Amino acid sequence: MSHGIELSNLTLSHGRRAAVHHVSGRFAPGSLTAIVGPNGAGKSTLLRAIAGLHRPDTGHLNAPRGSIALLPQVAAVDRAFPIRCLDVVQFGHWSRVGAFRAIRPAERARSLQALAAVGLEGFASRPVGSLSVGQFQRVLFARLLVQDAPVILLDEPFNALDARTISDLLELVRRWHGEGRTVIAVLHDLELVQREFPQTLLLAREAIAWGPTEQALCAENRMRARMMAEAWMDDAEVCERSAA
Repeated sequence: MSHGIELSNLTLSHGRRAAVHHVSGRFAPGSLTAIVGPNGAGKSTLLRAIAGLHRPDTGHLNAPRGSIALLPQVAAVDRAFPIRCLDVVQFGHWSRVGAFRAIRPAERARSLQALAAVGLEGFASRPVGSLSVGQFQRVLFARLLVQDAPVILLDEPFNALDARTISDLLELVRRWHGEGRTVIAVLHDLELVQREFPQTLLLAREAIAWGPTEQALCAENRMRARMMAEAWMDDAEVCERSAA
């Protein structure tokens, strides 16, 4: 089965407020792609739509359902609930074992191995509320390791992290890419994108450019995205074509 993702004239909105307009393109199987653009460009909305968490208004989105793992923005995750690091990682088994079956010893062992792989050996019983932002992001990456999905979606995975944590987590991204997984990441650091991501989608509610990173992030395209963002109206409704 192909693990590519096809977008055809895809339009997304929040209520009547526009988010993504008429985007068409393809994330090839095994590709490593950054999604970049101004704040409010629809990047996270597009990622959630690919994960099946945001329903398109119009157009089509073909993605391999049941084969996708999503890392949400760490700031959007509530860590107040009293839960251990190991429990968070073991949630990654749910797609295979179900939410109500007990975790078997082999699955627990895999979860412990995943924690060790992200540099958190010995953290299994630590409550997530006691962790730093970087440590908690490592826990979420360990959950991705356990999910073992062929398509991995990362929403601002390196935001507010220290350089060492970014370096360690980038090693996992490189590993997934080397294994032939399809990896898509919403990012803001253009230097990191240019250094690590061969493909880029430059999004400003519309697709400004999509292709090899050097071409997509040329000065002309970045200026166009900036100009479009400056012209946005916060109360703009879904365009007529998408509402028709």
